[in-house]
Amino acid sequence: MFAAAVRLPAPRTTGRISLEEVLLKRRSIREYRNEPLTLAEISQLLWAAQGATHRDGLRTAPSAGALYPLELYVVIGNAKDLEPGIYKYATGPHTLTQVVSGDKRSALAAAALEQPQVAEGAICLVFSAVYERTMKKYRERAVRYVHMEAGHAAQNVCLQATALNLGAVVLGAFQDAQVKRVVNMPAEEQPLYIMPVGRIR
Repeated sequence: MFAAAVRLPAPRTTGRISLEEVLLKRRSIREYRNEPLTLAEISQLLWAAQGATHRDGLRTAPSAGALYPLELYVVIGNAKDLEPGIYKYATGPHTLTQVVSGDKRSALAAAALEQPQVAEGAICLVFSAVYERTMKKYRERAVRYVHMEAGHAAQNVCLQATALNLGAVVLGAFQDAQVKRVVNMPAEEQPLYIMPVGRIR
């Protein structure tokens, strides 16, 4: 039996570095120090990816028809004040709910063709999509729109990680079915991205 939802610290909406400087410094970082992330840092990354920005439910990344097909998981391996496990992010209440217990970074790395950064990041974000949410309105164009949205959300994470002086990289090479098993995704969700994040070595 998993614990109740974890309420995340409120995200900051001002920073110490300009957008222009973040854009200049953004790089794909694949090597990390073996040091934990804080709950505040994890909160900020999740909010950047899919956080609510308006009382009507609008989010940090644009979505075709505001249908929001993306789901977001965080694979916790090395974090302060948060037990290792896989958690699902809830945008509205800005909370995490554990769906798998224990450190699953190595299992996720195996599903991602043994890419070492997946096992070495303090955390990994995993984006999935429920294509049907967008297909109801946009039919055959929906797949394109969902993939565009995933790109917007992943770039938000890259920029937020840079602003926090963290390293991140976007990965698309993995075995879909294996990732779904590791993360315990519902049948209607399809994995799109894995994003390891950690302190820059």
